[in-house]
Amino acid sequence: MAVQFKASHRYARMAPRKAQLVMDKIRGLTASQALDQLHNDNHRAARDIEKVLASAVANALQNPEVKAGRLVVAQAYVNGGPLLLGRMRFRPGPMGRAMPFRRRTCHLHVQVADPDAQGAGN
Repeated sequence: MAVQFKASHRYARMAPRKAQLVMDKIRGLTASQALDQLHNDNHRAARDIEKVLASAVANALQNPEVKAGRLVVAQAYVNGGPLLLGRMRFRPGPMGRAMPFRRRTCHLHVQVADPDAQGAGN
């Protein structure tokens, strides 16, 4: 039974679709490969996802049976959050009209697992 450890960043100020493109790249990789991939990625979402992954690895290393070299990104997903300030914004449009747009947020979730460790994980 694999022990899993998780970390999340809620209300990240980016669109869920843009964060999902970066999450798809790291799913299934080892933690060290995923951190290297995120460190060299030019997307703005990669910085926040790298911090969440580093936090999940730090949570896992609190357990003495877990080895850093065996950690694998078990789950990495993005959920949509509420609109920023809870409403749509407006931008000037042609002929004095107001054009609405949504300032989106998202929740970033990463779970790492050590397939060989035995013990209590969260």
